[in-house]
Amino acid sequence: MTSMVIVGGGECGARAAVTLRESGWTGPIDLFGAEPHLPYERPPLSKRVLLDDACHDTPAAVVDPSVFTELSITHHKGIEVTDVDRETGEIVAGDGTRVPYERVLLATGATPRMLPAAAGHSKARVLRTHDDLRRLHADLRSARTVTIVGGGFIGLELAASACTLGCEVTVLEAAPRLLARAVPEPSARQIHERHRQAGVNIRCGVTITAIADVNPGVATSSAAVTLSDGSVIPHDVLIIGIGAQPETTLADKIGLDIANGIKVDQYLTTSDPRILAAGDCCSFPHALYGDNRIRLEAWRNAQDQARIAARNMHGEQLPYTAVPWFWSDQYDLSLQVAGLPSYAASEVVRTRHDDVELRFGLDECGRIISAAAVGPGNAVAKDIRLAEMAIARHATPDPVALADPTATLKQFLR
Repeated sequence: MTSMVIVGGGECGARAAVTLRESGWTGPIDLFGAEPHLPYERPPLSKRVLLDDACHDTPAAVVDPSVFTELSITHHKGIEVTDVDRETGEIVAGDGTRVPYERVLLATGATPRMLPAAAGHSKARVLRTHDDLRRLHADLRSARTVTIVGGGFIGLELAASACTLGCEVTVLEAAPRLLARAVPEPSARQIHERHRQAGVNIRCGVTITAIADVNPGVATSSAAVTLSDGSVIPHDVLIIGIGAQPETTLADKIGLDIANGIKVDQYLTTSDPRILAAGDCCSFPHALYGDNRIRLEAWRNAQDQARIAARNMHGEQLPYTAVPWFWSDQYDLSLQVAGLPSYAASEVVRTRHDDVELRFGLDECGRIISAAAVGPGNAVAKDIRLAEMAIARHATPDPVALADPTATLKQFLR
């Protein structure tokens, strides 16, 4: 009997496998993961888990291990899918296993981008997997100075964690400001200021010209980054956090269309109607943003696309229309963003009684297409959730009412 095959044993793959069974598929489900772990949560790796003095061998599972048994999902741990034979309708695994498929979901995720100058450098680290986490966990407990290349979400979360652990931290960002791709400038400035207060040295608009050991051949030697202005930044640990590239090796090998990731339509179907893709690895048209093709590296997106893809594998035809949502916890602050601020033509700011600023992005027609806020703990979660719902409903509020902190956001959902 043909199987529903999922390639990629992360958040997206695990959620898709469970949803397939819940949606009524009674045949075999085969979930292949290249890592030797059960599917696990990645967001805590740069925050809570990194700060935990005990670095556990077993990461936090996406679903309880018993669920796979109860739902008769076959999980192939530590086995990579090396080919998809589209003529015979079989996937080929690295251990020689061949599985005939009904449909295939590619949930292969993304891999960290490596700075060319840091490639092969003994002190350079990235953070994507649990094994990366274990290495970095040990490094930061013996390090005095840490240099982080990249002022995006992952780089700043790691900066906050390293600073909390007592390290002297420098963040190097090539762009003129932090979080340039996904966060409004004033919100990013708040995050910048919080890092400055914690003692992090942030340098934006810089170019790295060299990375080298100070005393090559000496096991305990430190290393240094040289910038184009001649500055030399010494470090015991160098972390590269300059984003990730979609993992398209298998898709490219079998001839699927590629466009900043595996190219899918609004139903998450690739150029082969029997193969779908979801999560960090794929790019897709989004109706909320003029059907422009986007790719999201986000925990929520992986979950939401997994569920839509699984149901479409089972015969439904559901478009993916979820509002993008991101969050980042740094020190005592939480940054949350709904929608894509980069598409906004104008902005409305609502200042709450506690001085938290909600920044709403509007398109040319006055429709809300994004919202962002920074606040302590979970203080902004409710408002951003309401804004997310308003974005999904194509709300076009009166800008004056939107800016008024005494006007409830719920009124814009009507």
